[in-house]
Amino acid sequence: MDFNVKKLASGAGVFFTRAVQFTEEKLGQAEKTELDAHFENLMSRADCTKHWTEKIYRQTEVLLQPNPIDHTGARIEEFLYEKLDRKAPSRITNGELLGQYMQDAAKEFGPGSPYGSTLIEVGECERRLGGAEREFLQTSAISFLTPLRNFLEGDWRTISKERRLLENLRLDLDSCKARLKKAKVAEAKAALWSDEVEKAEHELRVAQTEFDRQAEVTRLLLEGISSTHVNHLRCLHEFVEAQAAYYKQCHFHMQELQKELGRLPNAFALNSTHPVAAASSASEDASSPVETDTLKIEEVQAPATGTRKAKVLYDYDAADSSELSLLADELITVYTVPGMDSDWLIGERGNLKGKVPVTYLELLS
Repeated sequence: MDFNVKKLASGAGVFFTRAVQFTEEKLGQAEKTELDAHFENLMSRADCTKHWTEKIYRQTEVLLQPNPIDHTGARIEEFLYEKLDRKAPSRITNGELLGQYMQDAAKEFGPGSPYGSTLIEVGECERRLGGAEREFLQTSAISFLTPLRNFLEGDWRTISKERRLLENLRLDLDSCKARLKKAKVAEAKAALWSDEVEKAEHELRVAQTEFDRQAEVTRLLLEGISSTHVNHLRCLHEFVEAQAAYYKQCHFHMQELQKELGRLPNAFALNSTHPVAAASSASEDASSPVETDTLKIEEVQAPATGTRKAKVLYDYDAADSSELSLLADELITVYTVPGMDSDWLIGERGNLKGKVPVTYLELLS
């Protein structure tokens, strides 16, 4: 019990001495041992690395898991699985869930109807997009988020701990310097050798040794920040590759969906049989029958005769030799032939000719 009291008193004394030294430095009443410029640069670089790593990590988390409630639950679940040394189960994405809803709705509306068949195609595409997203999230979490988190929760905590210890030893060193200076002043006034001077010199040597040793340890850790940058650079490349692969998959799936929708029966022509559309049509017929017929032809039918210019809205890859591939924003000549499906036109570009889907075009006057 006596030992613990002495230890507690000693610790309180050290804390008080450091506090006095720190306060006097802030007030300009005590000298402070300055670290060399290289050491200061290392610490500044380390602080900058920590600051931006933390910001990038947090924002990447928001990008990959935008729902804060789901994110919190996901992090807790991941933490538990990490502690159990087990892999967390794959989580269904919003895209996959949307695709499932669309396909379930198609069963209700009838998969053979225009709306039902379109829901099936779009739903399947959404499921594929959701699967690609899930793969991207998993890859990015492993190759990018985890290394950043490991630095913040591992290496940076070690660096911070050693820097705090170095600062405490620096305060002890400067406190010893101040005591030695006071002892020498007292000795000069007394004109004799004082035991206090000898004691202060011994304490200063010990404090200087401990400070130098800790400074070297801290310096080595700070120099390791360069290796951290190299590691984070590699992780950044992997993140970009994963993101590029994800968007490439999304683009491919959307192009395939557009092709499939172009082959489905034109459901828009059936709008006139819908009660709301029929009522609207009847109202317009009463006021201007000629104008209404003209608009109907413009919206749902290809031009009956002659050729027109058309602007391509989206890229289109021909499914077979009877079709013409298209590039977005190019201008082509189009026309129809008797008995042709209203969803398609004949397109010409130079010496090339083939079928093109109307939904990919903007017909020009």
